[in-house]
Amino acid sequence: MMKKHTLKPVIVAVVAGLLGSYAHAANQELPDWSGVWGMMGGTVFDQATRTGEGGSTTPGVREHPPYNAEYEARYQANLALRDKGILPDPNSLCGIPTGFPRIFNLPDVYEFAVTPREVWIIAENGPNIMRIYTDGREHPPEQDRWPTHTGDSVGHWEGDTLVFTTVSLHSSESGRTLVDRTGLMLSDAAQATTRMGIDTAGRLQVQLTIEDAKALTAPWVVTKRFNRLEAGTRVYDYACNENNRNPIDEETGWTYTIGPDGKVIDKAKEQ
Repeated sequence: MMKKHTLKPVIVAVVAGLLGSYAHAANQELPDWSGVWGMMGGTVFDQATRTGEGGSTTPGVREHPPYNAEYEARYQANLALRDKGILPDPNSLCGIPTGFPRIFNLPDVYEFAVTPREVWIIAENGPNIMRIYTDGREHPPEQDRWPTHTGDSVGHWEGDTLVFTTVSLHSSESGRTLVDRTGLMLSDAAQATTRMGIDTAGRLQVQLTIEDAKALTAPWVVTKRFNRLEAGTRVYDYACNENNRNPIDEETGWTYTIGPDGKVIDKAKEQ
């Protein structure tokens, strides 16, 4: 009986704390992130460290995260495959989510749904949606976590700035995810702190601080910016042709491109 009576104040305190968090979330004056947004700068994940000009598939255009020697060598190997057009990018598989942090590096438009208890990042490109919980909860205990494409994200508001942490992500070693089309990689130790808010120019600025004890020698800070598009802009479904995978040449590893009619529109490069 003594144990039961001793637990009651603890249970009451926990419930009161949760209710307080929910009440705070419900009363939070939320910023206006409505409308449709487009990423600035093209699909190069880290514009600040890029080398060369052109799109992210152009030979010579690469980025320079603070990789250790092992992961720099892995990235160099991916770049060599990219230059030949045979990088095994998971995004060539229809229906596979892009995942985090690559969800902030897509060529198509975005919407951001801000509610008292959650924020949703909704990308037009493919099946990409990410949820950030702002209702006062914490990350699950480590024994209750498992890796997913977008991980587990919990956050809070600092004025009009959303601050959240993300854990439990798929690693690039699993083959399920890359950070961008140049073959940037992260390990299963990766986690990130993200700050999102409207800057003085009216753009939505996203600053990611990525930490990875296995791959990086220092935190990797990346800033992405998004412009709000003209009012009334619509967002439509986007998916691969009939959810089919782009065919791959078994001899060369070259991935063909399927046109809107389902027919191949290119030929294998000379190897």
